Amino acid sequence: MEYALITGASKGIGRAIAEELARRGFNVLLVARSGDLLVQAAGEIISRYKVTADWLALDLSMADAPQQVYEWCKGKGYGVKILVNNAGYGLSGSFDKYNSKQLLNMMHLNMDTLVGMTHLFLPELRRQSRGYILNVASSAAYQAVPRLSLYAATKAFVLSFSRGLHQELRGSTVSVTAVSPGATDTDFPNRAQLGEKGMKAAEKFNMSPETVASLAVKAMLAGKAEVIAGVVNKVGVFMAWLLPKGIVERTAMKIYE
Repeated sequence: MEYALITGASKGIGRAIAEELARRGFNVLLVARSGDLLVQAAGEIISRYKVTADWLALDLSMADAPQQVYEWCKGKGYGVKILVNNAGYGLSGSFDKYNSKQLLNMMHLNMDTLVGMTHLFLPELRRQSRGYILNVASSAAYQAVPRLSLYAATKAFVLSFSRGLHQELRGSTVSVTAVSPGATDTDFPNRAQLGEKGMKAAEKFNMSPETVASLAVKAMLAGKAEVIAGVVNKVGVFMAWLLPKGIVERTAMKIYE
């Protein structure tokens, strides 16, 4: 039986992507830290969409997490047709506000885990008649964002890696898509410890996780290399390309002061 495997699937964009895939008839495998939320999500998906759903509670920031997920799938005989690398988080504020352990943990989850999952599951995806990888980047990937400096850099990595791998796999049965959401109505602002100005800016332009998920899954199934979620974010990315970098960066920094 073929499955879609989604990391960070207990809430937010990951949960919404899992629901969107289930709505389209895909069986889903949900991975995240919170077992209680995963049980609830899997139960609701099974009841609502009449597909198969299973879950694995795991801290994906651990060094061996990708291997654990891979062995879990193999042990249960789950054939992965779609890999959604959604797990990740941000840290806002000055770079030296955080200790090295906090910074490296975010980098590891946002980049290393994504690469590890992709590397382990790519051979499995190649064996499918059609395979898909969906990596969740960010509108912050298109510019430096002072006071979100390291987070933005990790998402720039995700975007660049995804686009490069998309071209490497061009002509094969596997496609790679990067989705870049902007402000979305999730727990990201709280986890990232955004200040009051950042919170208000996010609330003003928030998209729903369901809207982001619908755009992302549609682009993935169409084999697109990249999709920026929402008109406002597309305009923002264009302006970041058009205007001098210093102006863009200083403007962005004011939001997160």
